[in-house]
Amino acid sequence: MRKENQTVSSGFILLGLSNQPEYQYLLALLFLSMYLLTLLGNLLIVLLIRSDIHLLHTPMYFFLSHLSLADVGFASAIVPKLLQNLLFQVKTISYGGCLTQMYSYMAFGNTDSFLLASMAYDRYLAICHPFRYTTLMNHKRCLFLVAGCWLLASLHSLLYTVMMSRLSFCSSQEIPQFFCEFYPLLELVCSDTSTIKTTALIEGFLDVLVPFVLIVISYACIFYTILNVTSTDGNYKAFSTCGSHLSVVVLFYGTLCWVYLQPSSRKSDQKQIVPSLMYTLVTPMLNPFIYTLRNKEMNAALRRLVGRMRTLRGYA
Repeated sequence: MRKENQTVSSGFILLGLSNQPEYQYLLALLFLSMYLLTLLGNLLIVLLIRSDIHLLHTPMYFFLSHLSLADVGFASAIVPKLLQNLLFQVKTISYGGCLTQMYSYMAFGNTDSFLLASMAYDRYLAICHPFRYTTLMNHKRCLFLVAGCWLLASLHSLLYTVMMSRLSFCSSQEIPQFFCEFYPLLELVCSDTSTIKTTALIEGFLDVLVPFVLIVISYACIFYTILNVTSTDGNYKAFSTCGSHLSVVVLFYGTLCWVYLQPSSRKSDQKQIVPSLMYTLVTPMLNPFIYTLRNKEMNAALRRLVGRMRTLRGYA
């Protein structure tokens, strides 16, 4: 236990990215642009899928619409407070606000992880069991998987938030991050943290490992099936349906591993800022581009939406 005086914290100080004013407005403009691109790209995907009958009843795009909603929530849990810190030099965050931010980013982030596993399972059924696909991945099962993703992620985040709220914090209230991340916040605790650390080690490890293992197994089966397809066109079509999802999986889990799986001896406050920016800002921004740039169905849906808007404008 630490020697500092224990206290019931009234708030925390987010040290942020830069203490030099000449860079803060430039960073704020950069992050605001990235955040707007994140909102525009992900909400456009949701709009396209929900307004297009050709995509709405396709399981892959049904999952994708929820993944985009989770990305919007994930970025929105962090970026507005970051912009406030940079633009107005308001680096403080209340105790309740910090716990709320921690709950929100963990809930949306874990929903992302579970949805990516569900999408890998969907691709596995579509490629490895094409004749039974419509029966196995029906609308009821899609709803069940999506509801389970949101519910499990919410319960996971609620568990951590409740456990954190029962701890006492030290007199030092400076968080060496630009948001209330779990582990930097845990470093400020003066009371016994053995229970929450054990929970984070076991439950948190399973929370990330299980979806990742499911994704690896799904793609191992997919690649095995693809290699046994003699048709070149069949190989190309199978790879094209998985390429976008696999790119998002690599980007998502790659940045998480960069942040959380480094040896403790190599971690430092400043070195953690860049990977944290990657998975909180860059990944949610890039996902819409990955799924739409080479996706013929999404591009066709966009053209249909633009065509309908022009038609309505012509009637007006």
